[in-house]
Amino acid sequence: MAGPGAAHLWISGFLEAQAAELGAATNTQLAYGRDLKDFADWLQDKGFDAVTRADVEAYLVACDAQGLARSTRARRLSAIKQLYRFAFEEGWRSDNPAVQIAGPGRDKRLPKTLSVAEVDALMVAAETHGRSPADRARNTCLMQVLYATGMRVTELVSLPVAAARGDPQLLLIRGKGDKERIVPLSPDARAAMAAWLDLRDAAEEAQRKKGKPASLFLFPSRGKDGHLTRHRFYLLIKELAVAAGVSPDAVTPHTLRHAFATHLLAGGADLRVIQTLLGHADVSTTEIYTHVLEDRLRDLVLDHHPLAETKGS
Repeated sequence: MAGPGAAHLWISGFLEAQAAELGAATNTQLAYGRDLKDFADWLQDKGFDAVTRADVEAYLVACDAQGLARSTRARRLSAIKQLYRFAFEEGWRSDNPAVQIAGPGRDKRLPKTLSVAEVDALMVAAETHGRSPADRARNTCLMQVLYATGMRVTELVSLPVAAARGDPQLLLIRGKGDKERIVPLSPDARAAMAAWLDLRDAAEEAQRKKGKPASLFLFPSRGKDGHLTRHRFYLLIKELAVAAGVSPDAVTPHTLRHAFATHLLAGGADLRVIQTLLGHADVSTTEIYTHVLEDRLRDLVLDHHPLAETKGS
């Protein structure tokens, strides 16, 4: 079966299928539509049915020449590949001209992180920032547990209270893809957790006497999620940054996660161990932190390699 002649019919048919079969979000459909329209405009009078692998590769080169980011070029290639996968399945094409084209990959950006002194200042701010002793205890627990474990913010705010019972030395975390991992707790994090639990449980008991159901979360909230939200914690950590004298632009929940990994690696921790603690599926994701090793490795070579010894020493 031949495909529709006009490019806009190819695109609309593809987007309708994405919405109907895969439940693609509106924003996703709009992005696909823009990318495919740009490809169609670049092709000029050549139809989608006549496109070759060389055409797709030439288009990507043109995108590169425009100075488009790698992420943008990768997204456009993905849209083209999916369009032709759909066309092949519909019988509009007997092949997929983009299937064997490798994407440009992603720019490897070094993660923003914090110094040990900045983390210490944030911890002090957490102990003193808050309207009540309970707020300050909660803030301290949030920050100590986040820095001690390197948890993702969603994992932290949704932590079940059962995981914190019994003064645990290890925390069981349920992460992406419902995968579980175990991370150790520092003495400071354990102390902060115990102090918060006492105040939390007292508040929960008062609510129970009023007929309110008990919360299953370590950081309960009256919101629909039942626990502290990601957005509220994001705002809180900005408030703590201001109180600590640290630039708020440099502080997010994720920079604490990066600081956890960076400081561990700088202290000599094994990359595979950090991969496990962070819950990375692939060690290549963790390897971005190896930039912190550069100074330590250089000093190691200069101090111990025989050819690095100065003459006459």
